[in-house]
Amino acid sequence: MEVEKLKEEVVSCKFSKKNDDSTPMAMLELVDTIDKFGLSSYFYVQSKVALEKINMCMKSSSSKEEDPYATALCFRLLREHGYHASQDMLKELFDSEGEVLTKKVSDMKTLLEFLEGSYLSMDGENLLNDIRLVSIRNLKSLLCTSSDNIDIIFAKEYLNHPSAWRVGWYDVRRHMMFAQQGNNNTNPALLNLAKLNFNIIQATHQKDLKDVIRWWKNLDLVDDLFFARDRIVECFFFAAGIAPEPQHGNIRKWVTKVFQLVLIIDDVYDIYGSLADVQQFTFALDKWDPNEVECLPGCMEVSFRALYHTIQEISAEIDHQQKGSGPSALPYLKQGWVDFCKAMLVEAIWYHEGHIPTLEEYLNNGWISSTVPLLSDYVIYGLTNKITNETLDSSKNFQEIIYLASIIFRLCNDHGTTTAELERGDVASSIICYMQQENVSEDVAREHMESIILNSWKKINYHFNTLSASDREIAKHVINIARMGHVMYQFGDGFGVQDGKTRDQIQINLIEPITI
Repeated sequence: MEVEKLKEEVVSCKFSKKNDDSTPMAMLELVDTIDKFGLSSYFYVQSKVALEKINMCMKSSSSKEEDPYATALCFRLLREHGYHASQDMLKELFDSEGEVLTKKVSDMKTLLEFLEGSYLSMDGENLLNDIRLVSIRNLKSLLCTSSDNIDIIFAKEYLNHPSAWRVGWYDVRRHMMFAQQGNNNTNPALLNLAKLNFNIIQATHQKDLKDVIRWWKNLDLVDDLFFARDRIVECFFFAAGIAPEPQHGNIRKWVTKVFQLVLIIDDVYDIYGSLADVQQFTFALDKWDPNEVECLPGCMEVSFRALYHTIQEISAEIDHQQKGSGPSALPYLKQGWVDFCKAMLVEAIWYHEGHIPTLEEYLNNGWISSTVPLLSDYVIYGLTNKITNETLDSSKNFQEIIYLASIIFRLCNDHGTTTAELERGDVASSIICYMQQENVSEDVAREHMESIILNSWKKINYHFNTLSASDREIAKHVINIARMGHVMYQFGDGFGVQDGKTRDQIQINLIEPITI
């Protein structure tokens, strides 16, 4: 098989003891390239061995690395792979005024590496916060004086949206393009393996996409729900970003179906239903009884029945996957929808009463209406081979991460949709709540939301590092929901508008294969 042949070629050439280029710096860059090319699963053992050696070397060496780029790269990779890497690794290259960093770090490549590492900071790591601010300032200065080339394009893309906040799989193609155009001596076998792997995974995603499109067409809701968004492809793009690995087809399909239904229910509460209608809809959902929606308008009844039958079907699939052992998934999936719709009802009541809540009041409800807690259920079931009451209880270990991911997703959503919602007169967003609460401009309010997002990521970094290896596997996919919030709402409403950046991303990641 071509994949295995290329893998063996990379191992024998780059990880062999006979490799003359296997310096710590060369191994760091190799591990980094493997990660960026989406090939970590192929070289997990080799990468782990290389990082173990480098980590031991860092601990035993009394001398400091004189190359700022190598130091910054080592710091970032160790943190990304779960090793303890103190911010003090960077201390000798930086002072509180930024003077040392400016003198020793003047090239764009090194500044970007410092910036990327700074976004892996945790609460209280003031040095990393200073490094982030100085790196941003110096990068912006360089961008003003440099002409456009591949490094400039890369720097502009990652300046405000670092790798830690991005979905790795949706950057793989971009990294391959930069490697080809940047003349950085990337191993040809590694690049060809990355291209082949990309096409294989893309083909798997395309098969899954066909399945959910078939499901959506069979539901036949488009004509009945004239007011609702038909975004099945965007929903699949969203789901594939959460769980891109080939073996997680069930998660992709479940999340796609659930999020398409979320968009419909969201439009029922925000656009179509009267307050009395959505109160009855919420009551029916709480009772899990289709008979309770017979008094509602036809399109709301159709929406409820589509939701009811889809969740019943997904629950049966989960129970089959669990081979009938452990508790049924249905009560947990149902409760997730009840909590979500009750949060939506609160927002509907605020809208009908003309109430603009405080930011704290808004977020106390908005983290639930963000859909992240709802979607996390399907991630947990998809990643857990055997669900028991004990494993469900253990999921409490990363409840704080679910909450923080929810806050990030909620604020990213508000960032992209507030302008359009203001024009429609929809319920107040976090930005509007803060503007009224503090009597500040929209720009000031947006800056405050950005600071909450940054601090939430710091807390996620901390909590993630406290988890066991098994819990980390689940948590990293939950965290991908927050990352997809950045992807979908960075340039506006990625679900509301069917053109622009989201469409381009869908084209290159789901539709167009790479020429090999």
